[in-house]
Amino acid sequence: MKINRLNSIIILGFIAIIGILVVQLLWTKEAFTLEQKKLNQKTHIALLEVAKKLHESSSNELPAQSPIQKISNDYYVVNIENDFEPDILEFYLKSEFKKMNITTDFEYAMYNCQSNEMIYGDYISLSKKSKGKQSVHFPKHKDLVYYFAVRFPNETTYIFSSMRFWFVLSIMLIIILLIYIYSIFMLLQQKKYSELQRDFINNMTHEFKTPLASILIASNYLIKQNPIKEDKKLEKYTEIIINQSGKLNNHIEKILSIAKSDYTPLELELKNILIIPPIEETIENIKLKYPDTDIKIESDATNYTIVADVFHFTNIVYNLLDNAIKYCDTKPEIIIRLATENQLLKIAFIDNGIGIANKNISFIFDKFYRIPNEKSTQSNGFGLGLYYVKKICNLHQWKINATNNPKKGITITISIPYKK
Repeated sequence: MKINRLNSIIILGFIAIIGILVVQLLWTKEAFTLEQKKLNQKTHIALLEVAKKLHESSSNELPAQSPIQKISNDYYVVNIENDFEPDILEFYLKSEFKKMNITTDFEYAMYNCQSNEMIYGDYISLSKKSKGKQSVHFPKHKDLVYYFAVRFPNETTYIFSSMRFWFVLSIMLIIILLIYIYSIFMLLQQKKYSELQRDFINNMTHEFKTPLASILIASNYLIKQNPIKEDKKLEKYTEIIINQSGKLNNHIEKILSIAKSDYTPLELELKNILIIPPIEETIENIKLKYPDTDIKIESDATNYTIVADVFHFTNIVYNLLDNAIKYCDTKPEIIIRLATENQLLKIAFIDNGIGIANKNISFIFDKFYRIPNEKSTQSNGFGLGLYYVKKICNLHQWKINATNNPKKGITITISIPYKK
């Protein structure tokens, strides 16, 4: 259902952006057409004024029929029906185009009766960039004797320059569409990677459950045997095997639940607990695995009480201690310091390990992230320990952060809301 909904949102978003882009392009095309008509109207008015002034200078009246013919988008012919001087024509053209705010370059030519040809007049640059005189062919027009022609060689560029806003808006929409497509591509890639990660966790945890079930069956059978019951040390070790196997089985179940959906929070069994006893129990268990480890608890009180899930809180402590020991190149020395500050109970795990590069320290709580160093290649793991710790802290609404110590190692601090 969620996947279908996501696909629907992606498709609808894509259709919406494409629709907006198509509409914008149609508007841009319409705006270009309007600008072209606007330039055409202004040119007609300007050329009509030029024709009037040329007739006035010769004391002739302007004919009733319009003397202006548009041959093509950028080419106009004006019938004067009277002889006129090139210099006067150029002066009138410049002045009238300036009045009509036509600032694009133009060129003109006049018909010569003697040679029966169009004589090129001049290239007039009204813009800042002057191209100088160019030799362009002006075709003759039938049935006209006294006439001139005007061409706008940069008409398309001129119209485009007056439509900067439309083009900027269109480019912005295209960029938004490209960003949307790229984001969707990255989202689908991330979804694919998440599915691969989930399958990986499912396969690995199921592979663990089979031998673990055999260990639990065998150890439960073993503890019932008389030789084990008669030897207190063997009985204690067997109980440790059963307890730790049970914890490992619970870990696997929790990882499976995380893999099923990262969006569904784990259910916590919250209760008021004294914080030091589960920490001491965890220290005792981890010293069975690492007997040479020196772990101390520093606290200004012994009766700190918090609301937490005992099982998950114990797992947090175990994961942090286990990481501190694994990433240490000398005898592990860990201090667990409890103190209150600004209505917060802060539990700091201070180790003497190899530390973490500042560029990597912000990623240590990410799923499957392992710090690239010699210790990480020697230590077994999937990069899920600190991710799990972060997730449980978030579910408890606790804050967790990591900082490098001034000399050696790191300090991971859990901040818990606390009222005395």
